[in-house]
Amino acid sequence: MAIRRTDLIPLGWNEWLEERASCEPGDTLARVAAVDRDRLLLMVPSGTFRAQLAGRFLYQQAASRERPCVGDWVCAEKSPKDDVGLVRALLERKTVLRRRAAGGSGEPQEIAANVDTVVIVQSCHYDFNLHRLERYLVMVREGGAEPWVLLTKTDLVKPEVLASQVDEIRSAGIAVPVRTLSHVTGEGVEELKRALLPGRTYCFVGSSGVGKSTVLNALVGRERLPTAEVSATGEGRHTTVRRELVLLEGGALVIDNPGMREFGVVEAEGGIGDTFSGITGLSSRCRFRDCRHENEPGCAVREAVQEGALSPQEYGHFIQLREESEFYALSRAEKRQKDRDFGKFLKSAKKDLRRG
Repeated sequence: MAIRRTDLIPLGWNEWLEERASCEPGDTLARVAAVDRDRLLLMVPSGTFRAQLAGRFLYQQAASRERPCVGDWVCAEKSPKDDVGLVRALLERKTVLRRRAAGGSGEPQEIAANVDTVVIVQSCHYDFNLHRLERYLVMVREGGAEPWVLLTKTDLVKPEVLASQVDEIRSAGIAVPVRTLSHVTGEGVEELKRALLPGRTYCFVGSSGVGKSTVLNALVGRERLPTAEVSATGEGRHTTVRRELVLLEGGALVIDNPGMREFGVVEAEGGIGDTFSGITGLSSRCRFRDCRHENEPGCAVREAVQEGALSPQEYGHFIQLREESEFYALSRAEKRQKDRDFGKFLKSAKKDLRRG
């Protein structure tokens, strides 16, 4: 299946990927459109085809984060007579959106890769939450993508409520594009369509019921993804069950996501610094260069809180996310040390057996 690299540009291919791409002779480049356990749906210029991970690839890439997720580029083998192709290699990711997996494992979960823009969707009627928004922003920026904010269901609140929510975002120092939309009135739909550029990849994330699938159906122009009726309170119901990459008629690529109530932070020092830029700027005025903004004397950040220049809520959330990121990093380091210690124990036990 010979494919010219220029034919991949409408699927999100770019110079960054071109410089790093390397497949075995006979393999073809394809983009992951969907993942269902060990089966994948791959996208090529002529359409899509099913594939599975080659046994050697599974053996070499044991960790889940080293396996393909939606948006990844892979090297695959597929002959015309085969119904299912084989994925042999995963290309380096330009950007990645990940979170700490729900539950107690603490392992990172890859949500999407090679995304240009992550659209953080919140309903301005019941779901608007500044702290949750900041949590998303941290991980989007840590992964290298550009964040947007989309406030949906604007028809369910008064104009002054919507204006106050936008002001709250700006007052927190969040300088990203903020778009508003209502499917009932149509306000903002065409503006969003025009903002999505051909060959660029956009990933929609947010809690269940905020209208992500409805947004995508409006962009596609037909009922491609299932939606559910909105409840009497204005709260939607969760409908998306898997992540999927979709090519729009206008040329943009979009990824819908199942709703996520929990969005755990992994190691994200850079993303935290970018999101809380006001605190980062104040840090340069602290007496100590390694000030943690807790109990140190001459801390410009705590002085700003005391003087009312920085809200206690923003300061508290900054400390919370930083501690969460540091705890995750420490937990990962401890796990790696335990794995190394266990490996040494096995080697020692094998030596003892041979001696015996």
